[in-house]
Amino acid sequence: MTRVRFSRGRGCTVLMTAGLALCAHSGLAADGVLKVCADPSNLPLSNDKGEGYENKIAEALARDLKMKVEYTFFPQRIGFIRNTLRSKDEVSHEYKCDLIIGVPKEYELTATTQPYMHSTYALIFSSRSDLSGLHTAQDLLKLPREKLDALRIGVFTKSPGSDWLLKNGLVDHAVSYSHQNGDSEESPARTIERDLDGGRLDAAILWGPFAGMLVEHRAKDPKWRAVPFETDPKLKFDYEISMGLRNGEQQWKETLDGWIAGHRSQIDSILLSYKVPMVDATGHVSSPATDGNL
Repeated sequence: MTRVRFSRGRGCTVLMTAGLALCAHSGLAADGVLKVCADPSNLPLSNDKGEGYENKIAEALARDLKMKVEYTFFPQRIGFIRNTLRSKDEVSHEYKCDLIIGVPKEYELTATTQPYMHSTYALIFSSRSDLSGLHTAQDLLKLPREKLDALRIGVFTKSPGSDWLLKNGLVDHAVSYSHQNGDSEESPARTIERDLDGGRLDAAILWGPFAGMLVEHRAKDPKWRAVPFETDPKLKFDYEISMGLRNGEQQWKETLDGWIAGHRSQIDSILLSYKVPMVDATGHVSSPATDGNL
């Protein structure tokens, strides 16, 4: 069993565990708590029941650091960073939380770790007979014109999906959604699931982890299928995901980078268990969903 010890260094307390150094910046690690900023209702990423893959990654990190996880929940939309990572408790004057498990690589509102996940957008649809020949997203463009013209395709505004429809002359077939609305419990996955179920949509383009979860939910007839978009030099569908922290917390960043580098297989295992499409080092999507399982 790894022994936990504390020492003084560089003006802060350093927790040595599992070969990792953790600076007690603004109370970080002083009480053995990993304070995570998260969305309470955004599966498969996170929720307040601990059911998302970001929850599982946070738990794995905390176990290795001999800490326990505590959350500050806030809907991940405008004001998320201000109300979580940058916000201080009115009584203790400590930051409410110290880590966001998932932010885009080099996110402008936070410092970021090295990426731990590389995923892509996907096209999701019911496995009905007229769409059975779709094995890649580009196959949608090969459908007979009369079939293509009859489709209603859900996309989120200012996303690669809406750009792809515009590029391919299909913008008239778009059913557009905003990433954010007044309902804090609404999520992109829930929106698309409801409208595919209700027949408002024939297909949708959304972030791959959301598509993977919906395919898993519809593993029995009538099945849903999803095909990921391959990397495209002209239209970006794939994105790398890092952890987010406050600027200036260099030792904390080094701890997180070290943990990510040493636990990639564990992280990948968590992500694959949630059917997340993974982009490998060559740019190829390593888990296509041509058989209905992302």
